Amino acid sequence: MSNKIDTNKALEIKTEQLSIINQFSSSLLQLDTLEELFKCVTTEVVNRLGFVDCVIYLADESTRTLNQVASMGIDDERYKYRAQRKTINFNEGITGFVATNGEAIILGDVSADNRYIADERPAQSELCVPLIYKERILGVIDCEHPIKDYFTNAHLEILTTVAHLLSAKINQVNTVSSLQKTVIQLNDAQKLENSLLQIANLTYEASNLNVFFESLHNIINGLLRADNFFIGLYDKQIDILDIVYIVEEGIHTNTHQKIAKNQLKDTASYYLLQNEQTLLLDKQQYMQHIEQGHFKMVGRQSESWLGVQFKTNERISGVIVIQSYDSNLQYNEHDGALLTYVSRQISMALDRQLTRQELEHRALHDELTGLANRSLLIERIKHATLRLARAKKGTCHALMYLDFDRFKSINDSLGHEVGDHFLIKICELIKSTVRSTDTFARLGGDEFAIFMENITHKNQVNEALKRIQTVLSKPLNVDGHLLQASTSIGIAYSDKVDDEAYVLLQQSDAAMYEAKSTGRGQVKFFNNTMRKKLKTHADIENDLQHAIEHNEFELYFQSIFTISTGDIVGFEALVRWHHPNKGFVSPNDFIPIAETTGQIINLDLHLLDLAAQHISDWHQQGYRFLKITVNVSSRHFASLDFVAQIHAIYNKYQLPLGSLCLEITESGLIENLALATQIIEGLSPLKVRLCLDDFGTGYSALGYLHQLPIHVLKIDKSFIDHLQDSTNPLVEAILSLAQSLKLAVVAEGIETAEQLAILQTTQCDFGQGFLKSKPVTAKEAIALIDKPL
Repeated sequence: MSNKIDTNKALEIKTEQLSIINQFSSSLLQLDTLEELFKCVTTEVVNRLGFVDCVIYLADESTRTLNQVASMGIDDERYKYRAQRKTINFNEGITGFVATNGEAIILGDVSADNRYIADERPAQSELCVPLIYKERILGVIDCEHPIKDYFTNAHLEILTTVAHLLSAKINQVNTVSSLQKTVIQLNDAQKLENSLLQIANLTYEASNLNVFFESLHNIINGLLRADNFFIGLYDKQIDILDIVYIVEEGIHTNTHQKIAKNQLKDTASYYLLQNEQTLLLDKQQYMQHIEQGHFKMVGRQSESWLGVQFKTNERISGVIVIQSYDSNLQYNEHDGALLTYVSRQISMALDRQLTRQELEHRALHDELTGLANRSLLIERIKHATLRLARAKKGTCHALMYLDFDRFKSINDSLGHEVGDHFLIKICELIKSTVRSTDTFARLGGDEFAIFMENITHKNQVNEALKRIQTVLSKPLNVDGHLLQASTSIGIAYSDKVDDEAYVLLQQSDAAMYEAKSTGRGQVKFFNNTMRKKLKTHADIENDLQHAIEHNEFELYFQSIFTISTGDIVGFEALVRWHHPNKGFVSPNDFIPIAETTGQIINLDLHLLDLAAQHISDWHQQGYRFLKITVNVSSRHFASLDFVAQIHAIYNKYQLPLGSLCLEITESGLIENLALATQIIEGLSPLKVRLCLDDFGTGYSALGYLHQLPIHVLKIDKSFIDHLQDSTNPLVEAILSLAQSLKLAVVAEGIETAEQLAILQTTQCDFGQGFLKSKPVTAKEAIALIDKPL
């Protein structure tokens, strides 16, 4: 009998469950929005199942959180239950655990489960089921009750089924919503596609900016009403907004309108430029900005104002603005998005045109002064030379080669920034003196040229020289420093169609060096004597490589001795060239040419190899260990290849460590301090000592000396020459500095016993000079090794 009753009861419960589920299913089918779905489920759960609350959370996978989207609770005074937590992290509480694991939970006593997080009023039992669609967690449905063991398996079964139905419906609504958005976007895209393609094509096809702006406006006007439209370019350097295209009431005005500094800051366009974001204003909002002092009323009040900003480069930015004076025409965010796209096209078009102009200018002009560069100068010389064929008889061209005097000392003593400003000021002054047909060019550093075309009388050149000397006669105030400018000038003429530009440049350069050698501010014209020198220069340049390959160079050795005892500690290797035709060629004649042409690199490596051979021979013959120092060009300290080359020489001859050392002038190291330091440190395993030659003759080494990993200072002969009766204060200062930096010191150019005696009273370590030994051959040097001087 009891079994029959139980069966009937079960059927009733099952029927009730099916009825509830059917009702849910029917309700969900009729709803189209998520808000309606969530409200329906939470209300039905509370009302049909007798729960006191029901909360739905949706999952946010990006933040791993559950966010409350619907909540329903009864208003019974006994319970008065409302869900307090709006956001719950995955793995936090019962709901977070269900969202993480995707399995329903029914708890009869939540106090026995440490995962439970109490709300405004703690519950006693909880039922939580996941919302899952195709194995993806969409969220959870959470129900709590103030009575223990309230929830039953029947409740769990119903809520689980409801969760399945709701999950499928959520997916359906999201899919439909996504499709609707896609359809809208496609329709909008179709409307815009042709117009935007036209705009994009304009960026590449428009012949000039005026055509581009006009065509652009016509396209925009087809998408939205733009009867009042303008494009402004803002130049930060001069602080002016140039309205490059403007349409008012549908009428285009061709002339540019420039808004100057005193008016610009009162405009909405300037406010837009400063804020760098789209500005969409109705009439009321526009007035609010005026009241807040952001800008003033310029012109008549618009009903709707829309502006976007764009940037072309670091200097140029701009605005596009449309205005409506019709209360029925209000711009919206979609219009702002369209205008933003248009602004990008304008930016691209402007950037491309300005970049092309800038690249063309950079390729042919000096960046610091804005003058023509060497390439542009040579091109103009070439073209002008060809025009001589059609010129009147007696017409010629003149090229002035200018070198500013004392520029290096200004750079070294006052810094490169002052030096740059000094150059700019001089160039401005000289530029004011040249004719409009002349080309003023910077060739590099402090060397400049003025190419004067179509000279009919040489007095024209003399007049030009007077103008230059006049403008440079007065001292210049540069960054608070009063500096006197002067320039050495060399001048060469060209009067034949077949004259080469590079030859004219070479001749004027040679004349400039002659001028510089005679003192500051001098002028020399190229002549036959200089022509012979150039010929000799060219011959030496051609013969240098042949001399290296045919062993025409010989090393002479000058002793380096201790000041106190006269014992020889090493030699400085000095090069001698025995030319097969010219005989002995002085180093002063070929070393500068080798430096200028870059042949010094191969020459130095050849001389280092020769020195290494002598060290190896002497070592094998049993002579005591001595160091040989070889002068090298600063060019070697511009490449890490030099480290490998010195290592190779040491390995080739199996030299004792520290036997082959290097000597370099101070300026050579300072030109690239970081790389020079790296190179010197790369030579440290070989114990190569670095000697700084001619110390004290420049201005820069004192500031950098503590940073250079050098070992020896050489006091220049010019200081030793002045040792009479007592030490020179400068010599004492150098010795004191060297002692504090733990550097050895060599005094070079000791020629008298008096000079040696004075040095013996100082801390000077070593000496070198004719008093003890002139440079001698390798054979003669051997005889000196074990013999005190």
